[in-house]
Amino acid sequence: MSLIPALFGSLVFNDTVMKERLPKETYTALKNTIENGTPLDSNVANIVANTMKDWAVEKGATHFTHWFQPMTGITAEKHDSFISPTDDGRAIMEFSGKELIKGEPDASSFPNGGIRATFEARGYTAWDPTSYAFIKDGSLCIPTAFCAYGGESLDKKTPLLRSMETINTQALRILRLFGNKDVTRVITTVGAEQEYFLIDRKLYEKRRDLILCGRTLFGAKPPKGQELEDHYFGAIKTRVSEYMKDLDKELWRLGILSKTKHNEVAPAQHELAPIFTTTNTATDHNQLTMEMMKKVAERHGLVCLLHEKPFAGVNGSGKHNNWSLCTNTGVNLFEPGKSPYENAQFLLFLSAVIKGVDEYQDLLRISAAGAGNDHRLGANEAPPAIVSMFIGDDLAEVLDAIESGAEYKGKKVKSMNVGVDVLPNIPKDSTDRNRTSPFAFTGNKFEFRMLGSSDSIACTNMMINTIVAEELCGFADILEKADDFDKALTEIIRDTVKKHKRIIFNGNNYSDDWLDEAEKRGLLNLRTTPEALPYYVAEKNLKLFKKHKILTEREIRSRYEILLENYCKVLNIEALTMLDMAKKDILPAVVTYVKELTEAALAKKSLMPGIDRSVEESLIGRLSTLLNRFYGKIGELELALGESKNHTDIQDLSYYYQSEVFARMQELRATGDELESLTASKYWPFPIYADLLFSI
Repeated sequence: MSLIPALFGSLVFNDTVMKERLPKETYTALKNTIENGTPLDSNVANIVANTMKDWAVEKGATHFTHWFQPMTGITAEKHDSFISPTDDGRAIMEFSGKELIKGEPDASSFPNGGIRATFEARGYTAWDPTSYAFIKDGSLCIPTAFCAYGGESLDKKTPLLRSMETINTQALRILRLFGNKDVTRVITTVGAEQEYFLIDRKLYEKRRDLILCGRTLFGAKPPKGQELEDHYFGAIKTRVSEYMKDLDKELWRLGILSKTKHNEVAPAQHELAPIFTTTNTATDHNQLTMEMMKKVAERHGLVCLLHEKPFAGVNGSGKHNNWSLCTNTGVNLFEPGKSPYENAQFLLFLSAVIKGVDEYQDLLRISAAGAGNDHRLGANEAPPAIVSMFIGDDLAEVLDAIESGAEYKGKKVKSMNVGVDVLPNIPKDSTDRNRTSPFAFTGNKFEFRMLGSSDSIACTNMMINTIVAEELCGFADILEKADDFDKALTEIIRDTVKKHKRIIFNGNNYSDDWLDEAEKRGLLNLRTTPEALPYYVAEKNLKLFKKHKILTEREIRSRYEILLENYCKVLNIEALTMLDMAKKDILPAVVTYVKELTEAALAKKSLMPGIDRSVEESLIGRLSTLLNRFYGKIGELELALGESKNHTDIQDLSYYYQSEVFARMQELRATGDELESLTASKYWPFPIYADLLFSI
């Protein structure tokens, strides 16, 4: 018997464990809370907490923590032991229902976008029973939401859970209109493919930029990059393979469905893909996956880099968010059915996505915004910053037929009850995949490819859930009042295609022609984070989130502030790190090399007066010219950083960092990389790209 089934989920307080250990009535009550949101009775909570503690202690746990996801993009945890004193001076292990359900960490030191003053410290964590508790590093980890004293959301989980409830409500309205009474819940599912780099730890420790910023701020292009296309899906090297095996085991213990592993396009780049699960669980699992990737790498003398662009000149890393809608009866709502009505239902849900992506393309772009991802988007390795949809030629022909009222002739025709003749059963693989599209339909799901590798998937899926729920709500409002359901259904689909087909593009998103075409269509091209973020607080977006009770206006504005502040802080740290490396490492190293060349030239002149010194003198001249330019660029960057203090408005400051500070950083880097290409290896102060990318 394989060890994997016994290993899988062994550190998770999952449904199997609960069913085995909890009294039947308690288990039923807890399931009712998980599936229907029924409040948990305090007596039930105490029983669950005690059982959870006993199970965790048996597994070697000594502490518990409320594991939450603040607006830092990573997870947070505060650990308390199960120890409780007794009257006779001894200790027992206790864990109450109150401790399970609610915690009180300090909320003042997390990003809050002005929601909390520094002196207002109180915050709360609240148990999320829809995501299983698990054991990590000897602590029972309880997934929780995180909010301020006044109830405002300070985390990524809370809005996501709200959006999942909203899309469930609106999708059920649509299904009831199609006569479906069996479905009681509609669930969004996600599979998040994760790209990453692995490099040798000893080399990493010699690169201050990688340590402080996660990416190289200097680095000349190596003789070989990815141009031979020999790394993608290539044989996995032994050291990497051992890491991947170890990582799989750690993830399986945590109940994470790690399925696929392979080499990616760039040297030293790899990918891990899980099996789909519910969006909330998938989000928690992806956060754990990123954490485990880094921890396991340490055991193997490696470092896992999750920055979107750790190395210039080779592909960066993204995260492909595969999103779909499923019913609790096991039906994928993006699978066309075999009957005309099932097909009409599919087309209506597809129309909701098309309309939502077009009307809220700004929100999807914002969900992938960040200083790191700005390096990657539109760089011929990831989708451009223009949001568009790929649906394939077959579906495009179906929609064209609906729009024009013509007969669909692409495949075998069967009458369908939406007023035209179209294909009643669209094959799952009726079209090729489009790796250049930001939002591609891939058979029974949509693949959003804009996300950066270090991003939490919570924001993206909150956005997708909310915009699709909004469109389903609008459709349901019309259909519930319609005298002729079939006619109204046809009009909705046809009207959606006519008004929103501009968002559909089945071609090459990397081409320059698409940039021109997208502009003609009126699509947004928000190339950088400072350009994208103001749309967060656009009136239509404030209205959307408030209508569906996903975020209050205060919560939205706080997120807007947090994202802008993060962008500015990241660029400030990178600029300061560049200056530190330039002044303390590169300048002294090149000066020393020039000194040696000068001494060599003088020695030739003294000892061998007839020997040509043009090589040394030419190299000295080139290096000296570059050194002077490099020193000047250092001064320009310092000046730009100093002038940043004159910008007190956070939006203005973000534009300044993008247009002025980052531009000076690029100029300093270009000169520094040219110096690297001329400086002898023994003098250059850091490991070079060839070592970093090809040493494992």
